[in-house]
Parts: sequence; C-alpha cells; structure tokens
Amino acid sequence: MKRMVLGVVFLLAVSIAKAGVSDSAKLYNPSANATDDIAAAVKQAKQENKLVLIQAGGNWCGWCIRFNKFVHEDAQLDSAVKANYIVYHLNYSPENRNAEVFKKYGYAQRFGFPVFIILDAKGNRIHTQNSAYLEEGKGYSKKKVLEFFGQWSVAAMDPKNYKD
Repeated sequence: MKRMVLGVVFLLAVSIAKAGVSDSAKLYNPSANATDDIAAAVKQAKQENKLVLIQAGGNWCGWCIRFNKFVHEDAQLDSAVKANYIVYHLNYSPENRNAEVFKKYGYAQRFGFPVFIILDAKGNRIHTQNSAYLEEGKGYSKKKVLEFFGQWSVAAMDPKNYKD
C-alpha cells in the first residue's frame, strides 16, 4: 500500500511538473494563420516606427523557450525588444510547418531553431539570424544578443544616421 501511495504521489508530481512546462511553452500557435499575423505585425510596425522580429521555432524547441525567457527576464534586453520590434513567434512543427512562409523568407529553417527573421516596416526581409551565433555555454550571451538587437534596430537602419 505504501508503494502504491508513493507511486501515485510521484505520478502526480510528474504530471504537475509537465503541466507547468507545457503551459509556459505555448509561445507558438500551430493553428495560427502566419501570413495574416505577420501582415498585422508589419502594419503595427509601420504605425509604431519599428521593425518586425520573427522568432521561428516551436513549442517543442527548448532553445526557443529559453531565448524568450532570457530576453523577457532581463530588463535591458526586454527594453531593447520593446523599443525596436513587433515580435511574432512563427510556428514550425509537424502540425504546421508554415512551408509557404518559410519559402517567402528564404528557407530560414535551414539554420535550425530558433531562427530570427527581421522585416522592415514594408514587410521586406532585411536579415536572417542564426541563433547559434548568440549562444554562450548552455544559454545565450547577453552581449551578443544586445549587439544583434542593436545592429538590426530602427536607428541602425535609418540612413540619417550615416552622414558622409
């Protein structure tokens, strides 16, 4: 009887732990219409004088979840994102690979996940970033991520900042 109670407690603890992980890992919506969502993000970016940062990946991707958490838990990184980007999480999973969207943006999935696609306020792809270059150890480098955000910011893309 003691073993059975311990077994039930163990299974309950595992279920609760899994529920917590999956609830926090719902960044990506496999049933979303990515084309429409990205068009809305572009429209919003134009209105707010920002760029669109597409983080492509899936709820299955530990590095995708880790990046999102890393950025939002750091005030400086979070501020840089909010100041420059409208963020969209583009799903790539067996349920929906968004093949046409990935084709439109140059097959960014070739870099693995997450992969970042930056669009200007007209919806043109201006950069694709392999996230491996932002990693450090078992996580991400704040310095590298800040540099990436800075190099592909609204100010960095403004011709007025480059006077002859």
